[in-house]
Amino acid sequence: MTTSQDDLLPGTRRALLHRIAVAQAEGRAPSLVATVVRDGRAVWHGARTSVDGHGPDENVQYRIGSITKTFTAVLVLRLRDEGVLDLGDPLEKHLPGTGAGEATIAQLLAHTSGLAAESPAPWWERTPGSLRPELRDVLGEQPLLHPVGRRFHYSNPGYTVLGALVEELRGASWEDVLRREVLEPLGLDRTSAQPQAPHAGGWAVHPWADALLPEPSEDLGRMAPAGQLWSTTGDLARFAVFLAHGDDRVLSAESVREMRTPAAPAEAADVMDGSTYGLGLQVQRRDGRLLIGHGGSLPGFLASLTISLADDVSAVVLANCTSGPPLASVAVDLVRIVAEAEPRIPEPWRPMPEVDAGVMELAGPWYWGTHGFALRLTADGGASLEPLAGGGRRSRFRSNGDGTWTGLEGYYDGELLRPVRRPDGSLSHLDLGSFVFTRQPYDESGSVPGGVDPEGWRGIR
Repeated sequence: MTTSQDDLLPGTRRALLHRIAVAQAEGRAPSLVATVVRDGRAVWHGARTSVDGHGPDENVQYRIGSITKTFTAVLVLRLRDEGVLDLGDPLEKHLPGTGAGEATIAQLLAHTSGLAAESPAPWWERTPGSLRPELRDVLGEQPLLHPVGRRFHYSNPGYTVLGALVEELRGASWEDVLRREVLEPLGLDRTSAQPQAPHAGGWAVHPWADALLPEPSEDLGRMAPAGQLWSTTGDLARFAVFLAHGDDRVLSAESVREMRTPAAPAEAADVMDGSTYGLGLQVQRRDGRLLIGHGGSLPGFLASLTISLADDVSAVVLANCTSGPPLASVAVDLVRIVAEAEPRIPEPWRPMPEVDAGVMELAGPWYWGTHGFALRLTADGGASLEPLAGGGRRSRFRSNGDGTWTGLEGYYDGELLRPVRRPDGSLSHLDLGSFVFTRQPYDESGSVPGGVDPEGWRGIR
């Protein structure tokens, strides 16, 4: 991905460089690289390094750790879209004998399967994958630590199982399937399971001295689907565009949207922290923005990918140290800097290409009991329903082509909106998941459940 440094204002570029320079210096990272994406393309790249005369560019590989999980999730969603599996299927249906078969595919994707966070000792990230050649070596004698589906508990073995599922259903290695179905179609030719030059070396930085120790770079074997990949800021910038908009060669926009939708019950601490998990993607609220993406770490490396859909701005940050710079916070800050310094310019308003009189009749104010709502028709053929004042239930709707509408988000996601007409053809009310919306509060001419007092509205003397 070619980076155009002229797409951002000089002040914005300096603020971005300052942020990563502080992160590299204070975090004592041997090197740190970052890329910002806006409007579907890379618009800035920056690097800081402790080696004079060597500034890593957007083509230098770093290990990305658990961002690998998002790639694995894409492979599983492809199987679902092809009808090979259903996300509600228990694992046992497709991969019997694991000891975790009652967990569903969706629960594995969302880390709600109840599986342990790590594999049995020794520490899998710093030992050869050959020590765990089979799934039973990864899962251990008691795979489940929590009731299936009850809570979010991040699980590396869970994504190892998903990788094995992909191999079973595709009849090929996880690495080969990933390259064929995701990396090649998206043009991610600098993303690979094994390092390819030029690539950074992984380092540990002594916590109390400015000294370095090289970290081993192990092949994770069976656990590769949970954290094996090496990539670049250039490739991850392309991947961020895909996660924001989809690509029919890999996954549709609708399926990618499903990945971004919260799927895990949040722990109390997560609620306070404003974070949850979708299907292979982290979802969080920071600085008033809804952000999606994933972080990653393996000995010697840190990685973060963060996307703000509303701002159409993404950031990728990579470093070659085991700990130090808070890359998740750095990525969030890079998004914020661009979004605030150069706010997204909205597309011009345009009217509907044609007007359907029957649909136009639905527009305007409606009342659910005494709660006022407005139904608005949009140029894309959809509709929105939102409170006239204050907070409350709101949703966008898509037309089903038969006079009914289906909710796309929030409380009314998946619910049916049905206009109800009187025998003479006039519009009586809206039925939304059995809730009746009338043109006036408790309109006696509408079919209000329980009826309306015949004496009507009154005062008190």
